[in-house]
Amino acid sequence: MSITKRCLAEFIGTFWLVFGGCGSAVLAASFPDSNNALGIGLLGVSLAFGLTVMTMAYAIGHISGCHLNPAVSLGLWVGKRFPKTDLVPYISAQIGGGIFAGGLLYLIASGKPGFTLMDGFAANGYGVHSPGGYSMLAALVTEFVLTFMFLFVIMGVTDRRAPQGFAPVAIGLALTLIHLIGIPVTNLSVNPARSIGPAVFVGGWAMAQLWLFLLAPLAGAACAGLVYSTLVGDVKLRRMKLKI
Repeated sequence: MSITKRCLAEFIGTFWLVFGGCGSAVLAASFPDSNNALGIGLLGVSLAFGLTVMTMAYAIGHISGCHLNPAVSLGLWVGKRFPKTDLVPYISAQIGGGIFAGGLLYLIASGKPGFTLMDGFAANGYGVHSPGGYSMLAALVTEFVLTFMFLFVIMGVTDRRAPQGFAPVAIGLALTLIHLIGIPVTNLSVNPARSIGPAVFVGGWAMAQLWLFLLAPLAGAACAGLVYSTLVGDVKLRRMKLKI
């Protein structure tokens, strides 16, 4: 498969992740208000993120590997599952998909009377911009650890020695779980493209705090790639494809 087709798949997949996950937070988490039981809440948003990855894994896993995340691409490269030459094109496509999703979501959300970006627009943050008021250090540790575990799961379930056919389900459930843990702390990123998408439109504080949601996921994923490749002792480069 050509790099152009694989990057297009990554663009579409990352768009779906950000639009579906952040869209559920912006449009449905407390619909129509925080006192109404129809809102999907934290559990619903967590499940939405997991479902976006699982559905895209089945849809494009055989095309691009379904990374949908610059941290995943970096971690897989460190873990010798992904060629260095494809790293920049993949990350560019993922960021583009995230920003496009943020723009489309803004277009939809701003069509409701009373909409304001002051509500956060599902942007990631710490301190006063953390849903639970968590500190910068707490946010940094959370993003690093949860990204580490997410990439570790991805590398394990896509290993050729793992049971075949269940990787998309395991990856989707892992993303759901880490959102259940991390949303109260930072709105949870573990994905620079997911963070960039809303932050571009929120601006101000979201852009000022964006560094943490770039640095921590990238560092966590790189460490996971190194640790997993060290554990299994397999240094032969092989492109990750989801066998489903």
